[in-house]
Amino acid sequence: GVKVLRTLRESGTSIVFISHKLKEILEISDRVTVLRRGKAVGTVNTADVGEADLARLMVGREVLLRVDKAPPAVAKPLLEVTDLHVLDERGLPAVDGASLTVHGGEIVAVAGVDGNGQSELIDAICGLRTPESGSIRVAGRETAGLDPRGVLDAGVAHIAEDRQRRGLVLDFTLAENLALRDYRRHTRFGLLDPRRMVERARGLLKEYDVRGGEPGTMARALSGGNQQKVVIAREIDEEPRVLVAAQPTRGLDVGAIEFVHRRLIAERDAGRAVLLFSLELEEVLGLADRILVIFDGRIVEELPPTVTEEEIGLAMTGGGART
Repeated sequence: GVKVLRTLRESGTSIVFISHKLKEILEISDRVTVLRRGKAVGTVNTADVGEADLARLMVGREVLLRVDKAPPAVAKPLLEVTDLHVLDERGLPAVDGASLTVHGGEIVAVAGVDGNGQSELIDAICGLRTPESGSIRVAGRETAGLDPRGVLDAGVAHIAEDRQRRGLVLDFTLAENLALRDYRRHTRFGLLDPRRMVERARGLLKEYDVRGGEPGTMARALSGGNQQKVVIAREIDEEPRVLVAAQPTRGLDVGAIEFVHRRLIAERDAGRAVLLFSLELEEVLGLADRILVIFDGRIVEELPPTVTEEEIGLAMTGGGART
């Protein structure tokens, strides 16, 4: 894509490139105009700025592109997956004997080229797909084969990969979406209590800095970043044992990405087991305490967070040593 754009530019074509990805912007553009809340806040020559400068213009404050974190205080295993086999929608093997362990107090990132069994592995852990064989244990309790409610009750929270299709009901209010995980706590005499739902929603919207919405606002009216904050607020507020975060910053701007990273690290520091699935190697290296590489449905290598993007990339294509 970049080569095509450069060729077009050299042939005299004027190009307007719209993106929130800082590296893409710096690689492709000659000048950058930054929009914030619908207004142009500055135009700069690309050669004169770096990622931090653009992030500051986009958000209106200093942004940590890599959030600091203390060394992990690793506790007992809270998620144990052993020799798991899962089929895809076509009935073909997608997860082929995958095994992994996540302890309380650590972030374990799963890195791999998209389509190597990540989605099926997530679905199996979260009760959305029944494994063919293998074991999934949450805090020592077998959960393989349980329905989503059973997995939730065991202490698993899920930040879905597609927030609009699987994380939210767009035509529900924010109060209704925030009650979806455990609507039982919002009942009175067996019926949903709107007052309780609104009170809880108001507190969470403030705590998680969800902008542009009140408890009665429809979820589709929010920006992508604020929609993701609603999903995270709902899942984290239940204080899960295990947090499965699938592509949690996909499509977000740098300010929202910083917020998500801080929340994931806070959950890890609170003793949760965080299992992160991300296609962004920079995100994997910035957040993970351990990195697992998935290839062809198997966990093929474990790497420390001190590795380079090139080393992870080699393992992701099957070039690393199999475990």
